[in-house]
Amino acid sequence: MKLNTLILSLCGASAFAFAAHAQSITIATVNNGDMIRMQKLTDDFTAKNPDIQLNWVTLEENVLRERVTTDIATKGGQYDVMTIGTYEVPIWAKQNWLLPLDNLGADYDVDDIIPAIRGGLSADGKLYAAPFYGESSFIMYRTDLMEKAGLTMPDAPTWEFVADAARKMTDRANDINGICLRGKAGWGENMAFLTATSNSFGARWFDEQWKPQFDQPEWKQTLEFYVNLMKDAGPAGASSNGFNENLALFQQGKCGMWIDATVAASFVSNPKDSTVADKVGYALAPDNGLGKRGNWLWAWSLAIPAGTQKAEAAQKFVAWATSKAYLDLVASKEGWANVPPGTRTSLYNNPEYQKAAPFAKMTLDSINAADPTNPTVKPVPYTGVQFVAIPEFQGLGTTVGQLFSAALAGQMLVDDALKQAQDAATATMQEGGYIQ
Repeated sequence: MKLNTLILSLCGASAFAFAAHAQSITIATVNNGDMIRMQKLTDDFTAKNPDIQLNWVTLEENVLRERVTTDIATKGGQYDVMTIGTYEVPIWAKQNWLLPLDNLGADYDVDDIIPAIRGGLSADGKLYAAPFYGESSFIMYRTDLMEKAGLTMPDAPTWEFVADAARKMTDRANDINGICLRGKAGWGENMAFLTATSNSFGARWFDEQWKPQFDQPEWKQTLEFYVNLMKDAGPAGASSNGFNENLALFQQGKCGMWIDATVAASFVSNPKDSTVADKVGYALAPDNGLGKRGNWLWAWSLAIPAGTQKAEAAQKFVAWATSKAYLDLVASKEGWANVPPGTRTSLYNNPEYQKAAPFAKMTLDSINAADPTNPTVKPVPYTGVQFVAIPEFQGLGTTVGQLFSAALAGQMLVDDALKQAQDAATATMQEGGYIQ
C-alpha cells in the first residue's frame, strides 16, 4: 500500500472511531434572550468536550412546559437536558423523574448558589437542577416619563401610586402606554404575574383546608384592579402579551412601566436592543401595606431526566452552562451587565458587575424578599410564590389563566371569570382528593 493511501486510510479509521465514540445530547430550552445567547457560546463547550455534540430544541415558554412534562411523565426519552423551573423540580424529584446533580465537578462551588434559589431546586438536601438564571420580579420604568408626569418613583411603591402614575404617563396620541403587564394565558405567563399580585392584595388560591378562594373579595379586588388598569393604561391586545411581547414594547419606548422578571433588566438597559436604555429606573414590586409585595421567585434551570442514557455527558453540559466560568465567558463576550443574573452570591459581590449593572442590588433585594414557604397574608397549606407546588397546578393554573385573559380582553365579566375559576378549582381539588 502506498504511503499516502495508508495515511488516508488511518485518518479515515480515526475519524470513524471518533464519530462512533462521540455522543449527541438533546437539550430542550426556552426561547428567551439568555438561552439564545447560551447557544451562540457553546463553541466554548464543544472545544473543551469534542466528544459531545449538542442538539437544541428551542420552544416558546408554554410549549416547552407542555412538551417536557409530557416527555418525562411518559418516559419518552426525547431530551437529555431539560430547561425547567422552580415549580417542577421538587415535584418531579419526588417522582424520581430527575437525576440528582452530584457530579458537577470539584470547582463548581454549589455553596455559591444563592440560598433562596438553591432551596427551590433541591429535595431532601440534594440538588436536582442547576440554575441558569434566577429571578424575582420588579418595576422597570421610564425615568423621563415619570419626571414628565411630575412624579418620583419610590424604591418601594404602593399599587395606588403605580396605578396613578400609569394613568398619568399614558399618551395614546404618541403610542405610549402607562403600563405593560402580562395578559397571555398560562400558569407561568399571566398567572405568574396575577398570583404574585394577588398575594399583595391579601388573596390566596386555597385556604388551610385546600378550599379554593376565588369567591372571596380579595381575588375580586385583584382582578378588577388589573383589568381596569390595563383598560386605562395598557397596550391594545394585551391579552396576547407575555414576557417577550412586553419586552419588545418596552424596548421600543411604548411602555411607561413594566412589572416583570428581574432578568429583563439587562435587555431593557442594553443600547444595542433598547431605544430607551439610558432612561430606565428600577423599583421593588408594589404592595398594599399588608406585608406582602407582588413579586415572585423563579429560576430557569437545567435538569437531567432519569431516563437519559447519556447522564455523564449531560451533567458535563449542565456544569458548564451554570458555572462561574460561564459567567466570565459571557462577560468577556457581551459585558458584565449581560451575564445571567440571580444565581450566584459571588456575582453580587463582584465590583465589576455592580458597576455595570445598576439593577443588581434591586434584583438581589427582590429575590431575597420573596418567601415561598410563607407567600401570602393569610395562612396557606402550600409553598410557592407565583404558583402552588402541587402537580394539579399546571393544568388548573392554565385554565384559570385562560379565564382571566378572557376577562382582560373584554370577552367575559370579572365576576363570571372568578365564578368559573372557583368552579374549575373546586372540581380539580375534589378529583385530586384534597377536598370532599
